[in-house]
Amino acid sequence: MATEHQSANGGGVATSTDTLTITDNRTGRSYEVPIEDGTIRALSLRDIKVDDDDFGLMTYDPAFMNTASCRSAITYLDGDAGILEYRGYPIEQLAEQSTYLEVAYLLIHGELPTQAQLDEWTYQITIHTFVHENIKNFMQGFRYDAHPMGMLLASVGALSTFYPDAAKIKDAEARYIQIIRLIAKMPTLAAFSFRHNMGQPYVYPDNDLRYPGNFLSMLYKMTELKYQPDPRLERALDILFILHADHEQNCSTSAVRAVGSSQVDPYSAVAAGVAALYGPLHGGANEAVLRMLRRIETKENIPDFIAGVKQGDERLMGFGHRVYKNYDPRAKIIKAAADDVFEVTGTNPLLDIALELEKRALEDEYFVKRKLYPNVDFYSGLIYEALGMPVEMFPVLFAIPRTSGWIAQWLEMIEDREQKIARPRQIYTGDRMREYVPVSQR
Repeated sequence: MATEHQSANGGGVATSTDTLTITDNRTGRSYEVPIEDGTIRALSLRDIKVDDDDFGLMTYDPAFMNTASCRSAITYLDGDAGILEYRGYPIEQLAEQSTYLEVAYLLIHGELPTQAQLDEWTYQITIHTFVHENIKNFMQGFRYDAHPMGMLLASVGALSTFYPDAAKIKDAEARYIQIIRLIAKMPTLAAFSFRHNMGQPYVYPDNDLRYPGNFLSMLYKMTELKYQPDPRLERALDILFILHADHEQNCSTSAVRAVGSSQVDPYSAVAAGVAALYGPLHGGANEAVLRMLRRIETKENIPDFIAGVKQGDERLMGFGHRVYKNYDPRAKIIKAAADDVFEVTGTNPLLDIALELEKRALEDEYFVKRKLYPNVDFYSGLIYEALGMPVEMFPVLFAIPRTSGWIAQWLEMIEDREQKIARPRQIYTGDRMREYVPVSQR
């Protein structure tokens, strides 16, 4: 059969040198598919058909292991090199020199703010930290032992009923006020869920405090007239917020983009992100690390535990990552921040086990060969526990800073002309053309 060269990008002959030649062995025809940014467009494969009635080729990629769903200028990730950048700025520099609110501004606006811009941004977020009293009544309706992540999920979604103007997603001014509200109110909702579990009265925001200090006040203030957070704890929390602000197209971010693609209001889209983060494979991973460390119990038990991992009887939690094949840069920063926290709270005995486990794993060819390095979850749970947080609050503490990343991604998606409502394809594997049988004959 004669070989034909066709373009799989709308018809004409491809002339670019950056192309992929695909030969369909079913027909003998060859196709030139353009390569852009190291990718080909999946729709280009639809031109590859057996005949005119054929639907064309599709890609099958469970869990999107090798599929780019968008173009984004927000977060750069090189997992092999262990690089994480927000808008081009290395995470190490931001964690050392910046604050969470400044990083949130960077993610959403694309540039670091001037002092005047940062002051106005901080002021706007600070004066919007209060929530409607009916939200407080709404949260009081939960059981005393309701999971705080479930309360956060419901209350974030409920905000859309308090701010109906949020539906005007094409209005830049309407969008902006929702952004301010979401970043401002998330710590308040998170703290209310914590106090609800504790059976303690809710604490209102203190606008004299900085963003992380205000959150600590809403968590821990009791009878004192004025809560003064320890600056070391406040800074450590600020660093944790910076590290968790965004992480490219992870499960929760993809959920925000997918739900947001229906042009729903941002509160509902962010609620979808909270729901995804609720899962133990995402926001609850650091809890699994603590359970593992407690099960190891002592440093002397580490060799037996490592042997169990190699035999498939144990799982090494907090090591390895879907993207990182090197030491997670966030883990290095959190490890350093832990020293400041433990200086205030006292050393967690689990830290000694964690340090020894990391040392042994990084010296073991079994783990090095598989590129299993500590990730952000390995040390973050230890810090949260040192701050007095129950494990149920861990994903809530994750959701607070990730809100700025979710919003930045949502904004980018809204303004991306290539984006349409998310609607993946499927490979149908069920029965066809079955005849209905009346219930009396079954």
